[in-house]
Amino acid sequence: MAAFSCTISFPIWCSSGREGNNPSRQNLSNIKINGTSNKTWTKVDSTLRQTPGVATTFGSVASVVDNGYIDKQQVRQNIPTKKQFVDSHRQGIITEGGVGYQQTVVIRSYEVGPDKTATIESILNLFQETALNHVWMSGLLSNGFGATHGMMRNNLIWVVSRLHVQLDHYPIWGEVVEIDTWVGASGKNGMRRDWLIRSQASGVTFARATSTWVMMNEQTRRLSKMPEEVRAEISPWFIEKQAIKEDNPDKIVKLDSKATYVNSDLKPKRSDLDMNHHVNNVKYVGWMVETIPDEFLEAHQLSSIVLEYRRELGSSDIVQSLCEPDADGILQSGVQHDSYQVNMLNGYSLASEIFQGSGLLGSFGKTTMPFKYTHLLQINGAV
Repeated sequence: MAAFSCTISFPIWCSSGREGNNPSRQNLSNIKINGTSNKTWTKVDSTLRQTPGVATTFGSVASVVDNGYIDKQQVRQNIPTKKQFVDSHRQGIITEGGVGYQQTVVIRSYEVGPDKTATIESILNLFQETALNHVWMSGLLSNGFGATHGMMRNNLIWVVSRLHVQLDHYPIWGEVVEIDTWVGASGKNGMRRDWLIRSQASGVTFARATSTWVMMNEQTRRLSKMPEEVRAEISPWFIEKQAIKEDNPDKIVKLDSKATYVNSDLKPKRSDLDMNHHVNNVKYVGWMVETIPDEFLEAHQLSSIVLEYRRELGSSDIVQSLCEPDADGILQSGVQHDSYQVNMLNGYSLASEIFQGSGLLGSFGKTTMPFKYTHLLQINGAV
């Protein structure tokens, strides 16, 4: 059975040249772009090795094979093997005394909705991207989706188990924002990652988030303890700082098939899968929001969301989305909303099955209590 839970608030979460008899290797002077295989090797010429500028470039590639060949994918990615402090390509820098990360980004046209503000999915994607870039600059990144060298040796990948996002404001199209992220310990076998996103122009904080990550065996797809070699890799980056303090998190209530809003037969698309070969965690949020009535979403914005992920979802699974307003937060039919009033839905919560959540809805500058929704994603037919 698949499960995912969350809480949300809306007051307003080549073909190759041959050398010798080995067809898998390719000389640097004989590269063809069209038809290139996924796994090819490039020869590092001895004269290039002796050229200072070129030698420095290849020195940052993850590995150079003894016989002079390097993985061409590594040439293209150029993953650092040592800690970097500035990344001009990604507009990123190392902060927090050498362990945190800050990236400057511009909100692009395809990251906003009809109201020209960044969508919740775009904000979560930015959080995910900055997290990966943080690992990139640490020098710990292997060839996995944020996995370290020790994790790759143990066939481990990261999976998120919980995510809590609070949104005070939404960035607008073309706005320059700064995103800070850092990591800390979460129990014996988990890692916490936090984020802050703010306007570069005004310094106003738009959103903050905290998350918990655990390790899964890529082959067995079962959760795993953290190996000591992995702990030794990542623990020097841990700091005691929290974007959101969660002393006693609310428990998410499980829904059943009698929920007010139901959307069945959701089928993951190939584009929903990530490098870990399962549906990316951000996709769940989109499914969840789509279950809420349009008239409600047009008058409200999400202000907070708590997501609890219970299991991964594959490309062959059929998903059912359930949504239930709390008794004190049900929208009455026929209620008219001031066209100038901006409201937010507060408290999506995703917990059992694939994902479950709850949400609240209120208005900016008002004292009215926000509306709250509970949400559940589960494999269709699961009980």
